[in-house]
Amino acid sequence: MQTQLDRELKAVMDGLISSGGMFELTTYRKYGQDLPMIAAAPPHLVAYLAHFCAEHADKEFIIDGDQRLTFGQIYAAAREVAGGLIDGHGVRKGDRIGIAARNSASWVVAYMAVLMAGGCAVLLNGWWQGEEMVHGIDMVDCRYLIADGPRAARLEGHTHGAEILPLVHDVPPLEGLKALLAKGGGAATALPDLTGDDLATVLFTSGSTGLSKGAYSDHRGVVQGTFNYLAQSVMALGVAVARGETPPERQPSTLVNVPLFHVTGEVPVFLQSFALGRKLVLMAKWDVIKAMELIEREQISYFVGVPLMSFEIATHPDRDKYDLSSCVTFAAGGAPRPVEHVDRLRKAMPHAFPIIGYGLTETNGVGAGNFNENYLNKPNSTGLASRPLVDMAILDDDGKPLPPNTVGEVAIRSIANFLGYWENPEATAAAIMPDGYFRTGDLGTLDEDGYLFIVDRKKDIIIRGGENIACIEVESAIYAHPCVGEASVFGLPDDLYGEVPAAVYLAKEGCSVTPDELRAFLAEHIAAFKIPVKFWEVHEPLPRLGTEKVDRRSLREKYRAEWAETVK
Repeated sequence: MQTQLDRELKAVMDGLISSGGMFELTTYRKYGQDLPMIAAAPPHLVAYLAHFCAEHADKEFIIDGDQRLTFGQIYAAAREVAGGLIDGHGVRKGDRIGIAARNSASWVVAYMAVLMAGGCAVLLNGWWQGEEMVHGIDMVDCRYLIADGPRAARLEGHTHGAEILPLVHDVPPLEGLKALLAKGGGAATALPDLTGDDLATVLFTSGSTGLSKGAYSDHRGVVQGTFNYLAQSVMALGVAVARGETPPERQPSTLVNVPLFHVTGEVPVFLQSFALGRKLVLMAKWDVIKAMELIEREQISYFVGVPLMSFEIATHPDRDKYDLSSCVTFAAGGAPRPVEHVDRLRKAMPHAFPIIGYGLTETNGVGAGNFNENYLNKPNSTGLASRPLVDMAILDDDGKPLPPNTVGEVAIRSIANFLGYWENPEATAAAIMPDGYFRTGDLGTLDEDGYLFIVDRKKDIIIRGGENIACIEVESAIYAHPCVGEASVFGLPDDLYGEVPAAVYLAKEGCSVTPDELRAFLAEHIAAFKIPVKFWEVHEPLPRLGTEKVDRRSLREKYRAEWAETVK
């Protein structure tokens, strides 16, 4: 049965998308379908950035340590750097330009400048090691790589096809990106003409086949995904106003604890903030005390992070020493939030609501959302399909829709979806159906009210705090050790990250390797977040299925039970 909030949200959104409404819809023909599209959205990201940076020019935008930069200052710096890329480095429309760095004002300006120069922003995972970075760089044929010191150091001794342009943090962006301006060009340099069909971004996602795939999107898709989030935000504000609640006069602000190279950081947090005129306060590293200090000092209104970050705040013994009353929303994404946390959060901070979202790299983050009292009522659901653009279905193995309360594969169709996996037509064809539905690899159900419940994953993927880890990739890295004969990788439940990787292995006859030796070996080849937190060494062959594949499911269940006993 629909809740009162469901009805209120629907009424507001119906008005927003009606003829003459702020988010009036048109259609775009694709996959043989007339997909809904928000008519007022700019045609590409460069127009989007220019419009809203002008509108909010004097408002603070990026707080990065001691740096406090307005929308106007950030845009002016990006415009300068874009000219340097074009005139000084010869960047042309469609060139793939990698960015490998932690969150900072310099990262923000680099991202904007690449787009303004007509480049395609390739967002490399900042936690990758050298081999992984080389794979991403060369797969999409990056011409340049804008990299900070730690990431550039990881590439030393590795051969790749990109020229590295240094990025420096904790200094004004034009100083941090002076290498991009060193050869000439600047704010007077003409920018290329773009359309919605031009490439905008490549983000990386792990799949069950192992190595990361490059999910590429055009400007239209990213802009429309951003506007879908904006429509949801305006819808929520409209409900509050209809209820007689007075919107706060202070500038909206977000404490950023998610990496900007992830889709959650990039689209709903970073890109949506341009339209909202929202201030972003960057945290280089998670620290619960520092987070509470910043919420109080910066009057943070919106918190986003992996689920246990907000739970750490709610349960911290010193929470009452800080004024957290400005923060009315504690959002979680990238990993499931334990059901018991939802009620605890609300009781600990009754002035605020927890919310959760569901989306993927391939959907530019757009998918479903569960808000406020609806989330309290259905804390194990990721909510309703996000209006106005998302069409969500549960499909069987043949791609046919299933009735409510039937488990199948979650599928999402919208104009915000990615175009495909870079130079991987087989994976693209397997993921995107002829009618445009993207098969997520998640198993779930839709109840009679349209609420999505994720029950399992179809792919062998571990989601650690929003990072997708392909079991087969970690297994391949383990098998590279000369003493490993058999191995299997699976996920263990974890309060902080949702899941963490673990492994069981059998050494070759006459050879031995300890868990510590395996960890040290893996640290040279894969990112730290992919390294199993627990290794079990066995002395008998691993169980097999009838296909002779290792029975990962039975191993996972056995060792999860053993793990649960040890962490009680």
